This record gives sequence, C-alpha cells and structure tokens, in this order.
Amino acid sequence: MGLRINTNVASIAVQRLIGQSQRKSEGAMKSLASGSRFDNPDSSSASHAIADKLQAQVKGLQAAKGNAENAYSFIQVAEGGLSEQNNILIRMRELAVQAASDTYSDTEREFLHQEYEQLEQEFDRIAETTMFGSNKLLSGDNNEFDFQVGPNKGDENVITYKADADTRSSSVGIDGTRVDDRSDARDALETLDDALTQVAQARSNFGAIQSRLDSTMNNQGVQIENLMAARSRIADTDVAEAVSDMYKSQALQQYQAAVLAQANMYPGSILKLIG
Repeated sequence: MGLRINTNVASIAVQRLIGQSQRKSEGAMKSLASGSRFDNPDSSSASHAIADKLQAQVKGLQAAKGNAENAYSFIQVAEGGLSEQNNILIRMRELAVQAASDTYSDTEREFLHQEYEQLEQEFDRIAETTMFGSNKLLSGDNNEFDFQVGPNKGDENVITYKADADTRSSSVGIDGTRVDDRSDARDALETLDDALTQVAQARSNFGAIQSRLDSTMNNQGVQIENLMAARSRIADTDVAEAVSDMYKSQALQQYQAAVLAQANMYPGSILKLIG
C-alpha cells in the first residue's frame, strides 16, 4: 500500500473498532445497572418480544389469581354464616331435648323457650345478612356467579357457581316451632334434625367449590412461578457474563487506544522521505 497524508486509513479503522468496543462496554454497564439485558443495544429483539409476551401472561395470571382468592373469600363468608347457624341449631336441639322431659315444669320450659325463640330469630337474621358486597349468600336469591380464574377468553378460564343456599328459618322449617310444651318440644326435635341436614347440605356445596378454588389457586401459583422463571432466563442480566464483557471491552479499548496512537503517527514517516 502506498503512503498517504490526506487519508489515514489505519487510524479510521482503529477508531471504528474503538467505537464498537465502547458500545459493548456501555451496553454491559447498562445491563448491570438495570438488571435487564434488553437495555443492551446488542440484545435480540426477538427475545425481547418473547419476554414481553411472557410478562403479559404473568400479569394476566396474577390478576386471575386475585380473582380466585376473592372468590375463595366469597365462599368463606358463606361458610362462616352456615357454621354459626349449625351451632344455633345444635343449641336449639339441646333446649328441645331438655324441654321434652318432665324434669322441667311448664314454668321452666317457658324459660327454655325464651332462649329458643331468640336463637331462631338470630338464625333467620344470619341468613338474611350474610353478604359479600351487595350479594346475599344464604337467603335463596339463586344468583349465578362467574369467576374469571384464567388469563384468557373462553369457558375454560371461568368457574361458574350458582349460589342457591336458602337457610332462612322458614325454608328449613324451624319457624313457629316451640319448646314451651313437652309435646311441642318432641315434635321440634325431628324438625331440627331436618334443618341440620339442610344446613349440612349447603355447607357441602360451598365446601366443594371452595376445594376447587383452592386447587385453582395452587395451579395458578405454579404457572406464575414457571413463567416468571422462563422470562427471567430470557430477560434478566447474566451478571457474571455482563461483568466479563465489560472488563473485556474496557481492556480492548485501552489496547486499541495505544494502537490508535501508533496509527496517528504513521503519516509522520513520510517526512523521512522528504528529509
């Protein structure tokens, strides 16, 4: 190659290589600072798109898991009301058994009936006031609820539950029962047993959907964990690799700067031809 003064090709080439090394060093430092390899201009745009799609799936599943947790709470509210109604029926039956025996006089049966009557009213009040938001759960409103427990459209992403529990005193047959008379107290025993069965059936229905929602939340948790791990492998900075690249680029820049100094001195050799 001939000697040139106006154009120092060697210097231009070295400057280009220094620029490349500098960009790599800066990209590695950005990745280290942010924790995301996509802050590096050299990262793959295809990988970026895949990671964003996985992130969308994760966010959708997290929202769906929140829906399932709220639905679980919905069921727990109903179960809490039924549990207390069950306790009330057990106490009412205990009072009926006591009143059915002649070890208690009519006066004492009247005392028992006072408590019995108050418990019946509380049983009815619980059925009317057990609510989740504005939805009554135990008054037989026959509402159908759709719980969105998946991140996408489709029936497979929805759990449908019909809340048809009706545990009002009139519905389970205990309204009007009395224990202030021995005969009435004995009749009340059979009615209370039937009411206990109806409350148990309602608890069984709520328990079934509660068990399903528990499995749903467990599955969602596993999916979220695995998707986040997959996105992490694509998007997160490999710190060891980024540090290695940064030091490599910095060392190469120092070497290239020394070479650039030699390249810039190259046109000066022409003076020896003139001198």
